[in-house]
Amino acid sequence: MSEPDCNGCEGCSRRDFLRDTVGAAVALTVLSGFRSRSVADVLRYPIPASDGAVIDRDNEIIMVRYQRRAYALALSCPHQRTMLKWRPDDARFQCPKHKSKYQPDGTFISGRATRGMDRHAIKLQGRELIVDRAFLYRQDKNSVEWKSAFVAL
Repeated sequence: MSEPDCNGCEGCSRRDFLRDTVGAAVALTVLSGFRSRSVADVLRYPIPASDGAVIDRDNEIIMVRYQRRAYALALSCPHQRTMLKWRPDDARFQCPKHKSKYQPDGTFISGRATRGMDRHAIKLQGRELIVDRAFLYRQDKNSVEWKSAFVAL
């Protein structure tokens, strides 16, 4: 289909204008939601042998095994992004700055924070846990994804 000659848009119809405008808006929406991913976004970890936490400081990931489930948690406190500490004697996380406390699965217990720790997408592949850092779920904004971001062991 060829475009009519346009002399200052005298030959354009409202329908053509709206179709083109809506098409451009849809394309921009789709593209803005697309996040390019790289191999560095996907990390592989061995399944922890027992309950507890293993901290990967380089990638800012905490791998947790807790009550027959595995979680990939963000290393920073959701309150002010301070690096969290694992307290093995208490089997919980704590923020050294404002003393927010979290269960091993990232559920908020007490303190200044107002939500659970952020969780990454995780899946089981063979005997490895695959963590996709491109997907980070906040309990207050992505509650469905946050609740399901674990692997049953």
